[in-house]
Amino acid sequence: MTIFPIRQYGDPVLRQATKVIEEIDGAVAKLAADMIETMYAAPGVGLAANQVGVQRRLFVYDVGAGPVVVINPTIVDSSGEWTYQEGCLSVPGLSWEIVRPGSVHLNGYDVDGNELSIEADELEGRVFQHEMDHLDGVLLIERLDADQRREAKAVLRARTLQLPGPDPEGPRAPEL
Repeated sequence: MTIFPIRQYGDPVLRQATKVIEEIDGAVAKLAADMIETMYAAPGVGLAANQVGVQRRLFVYDVGAGPVVVINPTIVDSSGEWTYQEGCLSVPGLSWEIVRPGSVHLNGYDVDGNELSIEADELEGRVFQHEMDHLDGVLLIERLDADQRREAKAVLRARTLQLPGPDPEGPRAPEL
């Protein structure tokens, strides 16, 4: 298994919408397995493919019942409202109260190509919405009000100036 570096705020790959996976094959299954290991090592409860530099519609998550892979996900319905303290592996150490729908219905595929249809609320539904945002090129800070966003960007810019660049010899996620 390979643990990939997680792309951080400021990396342009996080602002780009991902592309549909045309064929679910061994390369996709390997990527998903490596993403699960990366998510656990972070540690996190969800990870989108573009957070490891792969521009494809795939995310992994584990909210306590074991890891799940979702390929080409779509949210087909949502309802209610739920406010929750939300953070992000690509914006480490920061979190905010974010209002999102309280429940969602997600469709997609697993690594064997089987259709998924999942009704989820609270944390699982939140993870789906957060990871879907990533796949659409939307970062958590875009969910903040204008004052919070300005403050968050100032903190993140200051961090970026202090961080060393990525290790050129570090592992890279495969292009699919």
